[in-house]
Amino acid sequence: MSKKPNEKKKKEKVVYIDDGRTIADMSNLPNAKKPNYNTGKSTFKDKWITYWSAVKMMVVPMLIMIGILCVAFGLAWLAFTFL
Repeated sequence: MSKKPNEKKKKEKVVYIDDGRTIADMSNLPNAKKPNYNTGKSTFKDKWITYWSAVKMMVVPMLIMIGILCVAFGLAWLAFTFL
């Protein structure tokens, strides 16, 4: 017997679990334990360390950009002052 053309197959819902393993290590995923994401609340010190590490990465590019803007403003000021 053939199937009717309007019958639809039920799609299986795929569940993705990210536990830090590579795709090659996921062969035994259904048997794996779920990771524990309950690590507690972050403290002010943790937040400050994260914030300051991000700011340290931005200091040099920020100074370079401020320098470029100052040079551009100086050139524009000189050009419009003496013309």
